[in-house]
Amino acid sequence: MSENEHPLTLPGALDLAARRHPGREAVVDGDVRLTWSQLHAAVRAALRSLLALGIRPGDRVAVWAPNSHHWIVAALATTSAGAVLVPVNTRYKGAEARLLLRRSGARLLFVENGFLGKDYVSMLATGDEGAPEPRPAALEHVVALDAATPPVTVPWEEFLGRGAHLPDAEVTARTAAVHPDDPCDLLFTSGTTGRPKGALTTHRQNLATYWAWSGRTGVTGDDRYLVINPMFHCFGYKAGVLACLLRGATMVLQPVFDVDRALRAVEAERITVLPGPPTIYTELLDAPGRDRFDLSSLRLAVTGAAVVPVALVRRMRAELFPEVLTAYGLTETCGTVTVCSADDDAETVALTAGRPIDGTEVLVADGGRRPLPAGQDGRILVRGYHVMHGYLDDPEATAAAVDADGWLDTGDIGHLDPRGNLVITGRSKEMFVVGGFNVYPAEVEQVLTGHDAVAEAAVVGVPDARLGEVGRAYVTVRPGTGTGPDELVGHCRERLANFKVPREVVILGALPRNATGKVDKTVLRTV
Repeated sequence: MSENEHPLTLPGALDLAARRHPGREAVVDGDVRLTWSQLHAAVRAALRSLLALGIRPGDRVAVWAPNSHHWIVAALATTSAGAVLVPVNTRYKGAEARLLLRRSGARLLFVENGFLGKDYVSMLATGDEGAPEPRPAALEHVVALDAATPPVTVPWEEFLGRGAHLPDAEVTARTAAVHPDDPCDLLFTSGTTGRPKGALTTHRQNLATYWAWSGRTGVTGDDRYLVINPMFHCFGYKAGVLACLLRGATMVLQPVFDVDRALRAVEAERITVLPGPPTIYTELLDAPGRDRFDLSSLRLAVTGAAVVPVALVRRMRAELFPEVLTAYGLTETCGTVTVCSADDDAETVALTAGRPIDGTEVLVADGGRRPLPAGQDGRILVRGYHVMHGYLDDPEATAAAVDADGWLDTGDIGHLDPRGNLVITGRSKEMFVVGGFNVYPAEVEQVLTGHDAVAEAAVVGVPDARLGEVGRAYVTVRPGTGTGPDELVGHCRERLANFKVPREVVILGALPRNATGKVDKTVLRTV
């Protein structure tokens, strides 16, 4: 296989990594260290047990657990069996998890039952009012990745014993039967109605996407990659596990972001790559005692959001990372559409999401899907090999999202700059209307974060008796700086049309976030 070629199935990628880098560390998870050869063996042991339990190609297998070596082994064993991986958000309540398990028809669930003090197994079996809930009809097996609760769950070691008798040839035959165009995973995403929709993507789509992503970002087998982004999300699973799998990089795992623990890991493990949402870099830069740690190994940061402050990118490059890149993607495109390049300047990295990866087309169109010129905002449409095969059991939603020509309506608003970089203005559903004029929060947030004292900003529309809606901004400020709401409103008034200026600015200690690190604007509206 040449340098420009890559495996087309996940079991093929794991086989190749084990052959090429048998002694190189693949996973570091606390005291657990696995080489690529050892990870390969661990996956095959788990795969044996999946086969012994009767998991067939196309079956769905769910993982409800934080980042860990067990998560990686369970996921790769699932996809190596030709089954479909269904990651479950670790922040979900029982009803939310039951809905995903029922809709996916998962036959087996891997669960870590004590994460963040949550009893996931009890949550799954209990309704909102405390009444017992039946197990989803298709769910036959629940395997505990940590402390088991017999007879409800099967302990991990007992699970591994179920397939110990199977011959190696049977495992090899199953992995060889996996086709590049077989479904690989089913990730659920909420639409504008909030009803979760499961996006189906294949082995070929995912591996081609993250071969391109890792090529654009420059991730190589020499990198040591701190995986803090949750693996139930594309950023942790695909831009993390799959990118490292393809390139042979070492994954150093953390289940949640803790700034002190992250700083210690960077020094101890000589971390070179640390992707994440903008907030983690703000915390790293402002961490008390940061200068006590040797962070000189850091090479690359990859982030993404509608708003990445230019000042933040400049600080990151000056104080932590020689290379800072931004990217844009969504679940329906395997997580990636555009990525910046290492030679892009700070303004390009902060104000754009870069250019499309190879094999991807981006079109900015008006309401009639007619192309718009550079600089003019419109709906962002995407077409390429990585656009999902559709939403699970939802042809109506699939048809609404992807047209007959293969264009996916992302639901995002933005424009292309003269060099072809994509600029995200905001989500169409986040837009609000002030006296008949459209306001996109991302534009206002970018102005607010241009103030020296502002670390982060989030803007929402709130009801107004005269104008219908007006903007309300929530901000956090950098340590040691001082500012007030009136000063920030004035800062916006000097730089924005009056209808875009927030009528109110609220200063908070921290912005509420979901499990992937994104600002939770639904919660903000209740503050």
